Amino acid sequence: MLKIRLQRVGKKHQPIFRIVLVDSRRATRSGSFIEILGSYNVQKSQVQFNQEKIKEWISKGAQISDTVHNLLIKEKIIEGVKKDVLHHNKIKKAVKKEELTNTK
Repeated sequence: MLKIRLQRVGKKHQPIFRIVLVDSRRATRSGSFIEILGSYNVQKSQVQFNQEKIKEWISKGAQISDTVHNLLIKEKIIEGVKKDVLHHNKIKKAVKKEELTNTK
């Protein structure tokens, strides 16, 4: 499955992210990607997208990470409701803890 997500490329304490198209079966730390679709500078709040390529890959079935989804909505490239990214991870951890306690 193809995913559109962030890849960190900045120095320590200077986060800059690429928006990349990756194969989800490969490890995220491998650094391999299929195509660069944009960039996001956190400190300057600069976002650059290749809108045509993003829409093309979404139409071909590429999944979008929650953070990239929120960035695309903010820049009005796609329409929809923003996803709650911060609480999503806490819910996943709580579900895993419940599953571990139920199996014992």
